Amino acid sequence: MSGGTRNTRQFFESSSSGGGGRTSIDEGRGVRDGGGGRVAAARGSGVNTGILDEHVLSLVFRSINWDPQAVCTAACVSRRMRAVAERVLWRELCISRAPRMVASLAGAGAGGAAPPPGRIVGGWPALAKMLFFCCGAAGPGVPGHFTRMSRFSKTSGRSFLSRRCRSDLLYVSDPCEHAVAGAGDDLGAYRGVFRGFMRSRTRACLVGRQAALDPRVRCPYCGARVWSMVAAGMVPRTAWRRLGCLEGRLEYYVCVSGHLHGNCWLARLTSSEGEHDAGSGSDSDASTQGGGSDDDGHVAL
Repeated sequence: MSGGTRNTRQFFESSSSGGGGRTSIDEGRGVRDGGGGRVAAARGSGVNTGILDEHVLSLVFRSINWDPQAVCTAACVSRRMRAVAERVLWRELCISRAPRMVASLAGAGAGGAAPPPGRIVGGWPALAKMLFFCCGAAGPGVPGHFTRMSRFSKTSGRSFLSRRCRSDLLYVSDPCEHAVAGAGDDLGAYRGVFRGFMRSRTRACLVGRQAALDPRVRCPYCGARVWSMVAAGMVPRTAWRRLGCLEGRLEYYVCVSGHLHGNCWLARLTSSEGEHDAGSGSDSDASTQGGGSDDDGHVAL
């Protein structure tokens, strides 16, 4: 027996036979002292109590209207808090802020019922980030940032789908406009998400064309690899018209989880073009502002 092993045994023997009550360790459950009292070992129990209780946390964040920045801060406190956020808080935030959009993405009924507490493709944290975070544009040096208000539209999404893929459901945000130093036009950054991307016509076309995944770009929301829709030749002209940008000055990507992000250079409108756009009232913007049948999502911080 080595000297170290002998000293260790002597230490535990003296601890158990010394004056006072005997102490024994109940591994993974607690500590029992000589008086019969028990101290619960929270680390071994695996049960979230107090502030880590999921119901308590839901009530706290509901009282502050599910502030996404507060949820982000809470998720950075500890690994346990992050696990609770990923399991409960991000999902509840998405449902609270964009109920009809989330119900549609989760395949709920037409009444907009809340989806069951399951998973969504890409994960709830990625969906929450997509709702509230503009990813900017790496090339022109536009950093990402939280958005004060975003609008996601199925009508806009249809403009990004080729004719063969019009049966897919895609939500796309209005472009977030950024001024770029030295550029004559503003840069518009936009983002979106497919419903059921794994079964979508868009994915089937990408696979059928043997489109290669972009080796340089990753999804800013879930970190997955992406297809360049421009390189795959799947950007319809309706996308340029919808965004108000010049042809050839648009780029967007779709990741393997179904998140979309991209940017474009926005063309400056003349006064006559602005009056013409204001007079065209057949789009979803007019119908959904008053609670129309098109389930567009309006998200505000």
